[in-house]
Amino acid sequence: MPLAIRDLLADNLARVAELNNAAVPAVPFTTADELAVLIALSDHSFGVVDDETQQLYGFLIGFDPGSDYASENYRFFEQRGADSLYVDRIVVDEARRGQRIGRLLYDHAFRLARTAGRSEVTCEVNVEPPNPRSLAFHTRIGFVEIGRQGTKGGSVQVALLAAAVRSRVVE
Repeated sequence: MPLAIRDLLADNLARVAELNNAAVPAVPFTTADELAVLIALSDHSFGVVDDETQQLYGFLIGFDPGSDYASENYRFFEQRGADSLYVDRIVVDEARRGQRIGRLLYDHAFRLARTAGRSEVTCEVNVEPPNPRSLAFHTRIGFVEIGRQGTKGGSVQVALLAAAVRSRVVE
């Protein structure tokens, strides 16, 4: 199964929505139309695909500083003033977890951040409802918690995470 990084295309929307919504509550439920808008607004949207079958196994959607994105988590990082690539969403097919797909997605994000001269990559992970697997994964690859905040009217509590681009070794 040779894997490759590919930009997300309109043809991928149904699969992106399928993967996204299978990961609820770790990520919010989002329709294919809403994902199309998010991807169009984003600065980075790519996935890991099987190079032979083109099956999408995971995806990442990210934003550079100065984007016109209203997410309260993105705004937290913008107000910090750090020059970061913000990962709004990263999702890996449940059946493919443990196969380094999340690492491939983040390796690509860190390469993009490094090339653009960004100082860090940022994201958030739910702590309520809890998402211990994601927190453990992010810790393993070098993210540290820099804060917490309530979102979605207080129904979700997130850990706000950052990893310095210079300290992250891309495999």
